[in-house]
Parts: sequence; structure tokens; C-alpha cells
Amino acid sequence: MSISAASNVHEFTLNNIDGKPVPLAEYKGKVVLIVNVASKCGFTPQYTGLEALYEKYKDQGFVIVGVPANNFGSQEPGTNEEIKTFCSRKYNVSFPMMSKVSVKGDDITPLYKYLTTAKGGDVKWNFTKFLIGKDGQIAERFESAVKPDAPELTSAVEAALKQ
Repeated sequence: MSISAASNVHEFTLNNIDGKPVPLAEYKGKVVLIVNVASKCGFTPQYTGLEALYEKYKDQGFVIVGVPANNFGSQEPGTNEEIKTFCSRKYNVSFPMMSKVSVKGDDITPLYKYLTTAKGGDVKWNFTKFLIGKDGQIAERFESAVKPDAPELTSAVEAALKQ
């Protein structure tokens, strides 16, 4: 499918961290926060806040999708298995993690091509967050410095959950 033909994120599929395809249509009716993550970044401690945010709202239909990417300063050099182990051991991550992809440049994954074309241009750094409504539409974009517990992010999540 061409990027221009996509009408929402539910039309894309990513592989999970174990390499199994995950159609994002599985998240129809849920509010999703898609975050490009990295293990060796100054923002990596945001994993703690992301996990807390996920735990707080997951029973209300909220999910976080972590998307490892090595596009910025080679801060995600590991294999999928190494990333999975790091996230589990260091941050007790329980939200879904996908396989490592590219989120910018010539080899950008189609989902990120769609996200960045629709909202705000190229991803500038790790831990950029895209809030997706229950209908698969992009509700908001938050740059890396916006922490998972920031009022603007939590209020946007709460508003999307009420829709």
C-alpha cells in the first residue's frame, strides 16, 4: 500500500520485538502512544515514565508501542534480543515493543513516513511521541523533551480516552 493511500495508522503492520507481524488494526478502539525509543540516549530514563503511564491507563484502553530506532547518534545499536533484554531488566517494560526500524531517511519505515508526513515533519530525536486516537488518526505529537508524566501529555491521553 502506498503511504498516500493510507488514511490512518491501523493500515500499517510492524513486526514485534520477536519478529512476529503485528497489524496496528489490532489497536482499533484503543488510544495508542507510538514512541521511537533507544537504549543509550539521554532520554532513555523516560522508559520509567512510559511504563508508569501505560500501567495507569492500560485498563482504560490505552497502549504504548515502543519502536526502537538507531537513527540518532547510533543510540540503539543492539539487536532486537538485546533491546528486549535491556528494556525488561532495566525498566521492567511491559508495553508492546516492536522490532528495530528506521524512523527517518531513505530507509524510513512506512508507518513513520505516514506519521511524519501527516504531523510535524521528520522525527528530530529519540522518544518523539505520536498520540493516536481510537479511530487511528494522529491526535497529537510530542517532541523528545516532553516527559511521559508531563501535564500536556497526560491530559491529551485522558481526552483521547474519553472520545
